[in-house]
Amino acid sequence: MIVVVLVILVTTITRAGACQTSVMLRTSPLRAPSLRTHLMLLQVGIVLLVISVAGVVAAILQADAIRDSHQDRLIGVAESVARLPTIIEAFDDPDPATTIQPLAELIRQASDVTYVVVTDAKGNRYSHPNPNRIGEQVSTDPSVPLSGDIFVGTEQGTLGTSWRVKVPVWIDDEVVGTASVGVLESELRADLLEKLPVLIGWLLGAAVVGTIGAFSISRLVWRRIHRQEPEQIAELLQSRDALLHGVGDGLIATDAHGIITLFNDEAQRLLDIKEDVVGLAANLVLEEQLAALIATEPEGEQLVLAGERILLAKVSGATVAGSHVGSMVVLRDRTELHAMLRDLSGARDMTQALRAQAHEFSNRLHVISGLLELGEIRAAAQFIGTADTSASRTGAEALASVSDPELGALLLAKGAICREKGIELVIDDESVLAPSEPALSRDLITILGNLLDNSIEAIVHQGRIELLVSEEADASVLIEIHDDGPGIAAELQASMWNLGTTSKSTDTEHAARGIGLALVHRVVTRRRGTINVTSSDLGGAAFTVTLPPTLTHRKPAHLIAAPGEP
Repeated sequence: MIVVVLVILVTTITRAGACQTSVMLRTSPLRAPSLRTHLMLLQVGIVLLVISVAGVVAAILQADAIRDSHQDRLIGVAESVARLPTIIEAFDDPDPATTIQPLAELIRQASDVTYVVVTDAKGNRYSHPNPNRIGEQVSTDPSVPLSGDIFVGTEQGTLGTSWRVKVPVWIDDEVVGTASVGVLESELRADLLEKLPVLIGWLLGAAVVGTIGAFSISRLVWRRIHRQEPEQIAELLQSRDALLHGVGDGLIATDAHGIITLFNDEAQRLLDIKEDVVGLAANLVLEEQLAALIATEPEGEQLVLAGERILLAKVSGATVAGSHVGSMVVLRDRTELHAMLRDLSGARDMTQALRAQAHEFSNRLHVISGLLELGEIRAAAQFIGTADTSASRTGAEALASVSDPELGALLLAKGAICREKGIELVIDDESVLAPSEPALSRDLITILGNLLDNSIEAIVHQGRIELLVSEEADASVLIEIHDDGPGIAAELQASMWNLGTTSKSTDTEHAARGIGLALVHRVVTRRRGTINVTSSDLGGAAFTVTLPPTLTHRKPAHLIAAPGEP
């Protein structure tokens, strides 16, 4: 019965929900049910299923409890009847039913059972609710109690199907009869149905609470995902991935604990990181300078070195509801821009040097013209013969042993700048270099260009720079640069290789200082070379760079491909 009632209950609620869903669908025939509706229906279905199973189990347990309570009462009544002295003594009377029947009816009414039947050893009744059945043979098998055991079970009798207990009646260790007590199965069902409304009420209450909870949870989830449907979320994720991994800038995002949550393709390329680092701590993956920027979140853009790349990093914090939830780093490659600016600065210096030379030659031509007009031909010839053109000849002769055209062009350009500033650039006669690999040539350009620029800027005007660049007997490359500038202060020597460290003033024209020496140090480190700075005999700084040969080519070493133009 309880199962039927619960099935009807579940079917009614399910049909009501289906009707409501059908109405919702009819109102918008072109739109599928939303995620919120799906979640609510799924949760309501689970709640109803759990409640139905729990209700069936509770009904079964309640039925078993009712049956067990009746069983205990039936056994107690049966044993009381079988041990009652009056009933035992009545078995010796000529008509035991005269004594036993009234007592049995009195006990039946007092104990609220369906019947109390006492029989002799042959199964003949001495009592029965229907007096006409007294003296008749019982309709069920009395062998179990007659054997001395207690029988408990359901049997079909003259009054109907009943839950009954049969116990033996003993006189001096001999079974002389049986006492049977029972209640109809219909009474047990009536007791269960009497308590079922309370159980159904609890089940309905649980269903209502579960439905309200399902509605609240589905609404909460819907609001937490910003009222977006799964298809919209998928499209947003696809667009986000396409945007973040296709953008030309490197993007790195970390959470409030410094764990990397985003690392796009451009960031991997700029930082030369091939593996997936999402989920790792930023200070374990990124270089110290970039990790420190993420931790401190400085304002504005900062120059950083990633390997030998010059990057522009901008860090911004992410705040939600007043709480710091992470940081976002935007990386832009400025390596090529830095090279272009350096080349532009070199071209500007070369232009100024050529303008100064043109002015000097113009003055000389004016002197020669004047002498010729005055008829001083001999004096004009002497003036022409004493004209100093040794600078260019000396430069060409000094660079004759440096066969690499790019290095030669670099040294000629630096020599022109030095002449314009009144600085004497002396290239040692022992400078012999013919790099056989392009990567070494590019690295030498980076090293020589930045070290010479550092010495030229340190001297400013009127000074001397001595340069030696040669390939040693063991195929290693040696570079020595001496100047008579102010030298490097002791407090800067420990940090001079760090990006941004400079002893010069920063102005608009030279805003990006503190890069050259850091870049030189990284190139030398990559090639497993050494770089030292000491005091020069000229009075300024002396830089000594040694680049060991590679094991395969016996030439100056390179460990990884050099990144484009430094």
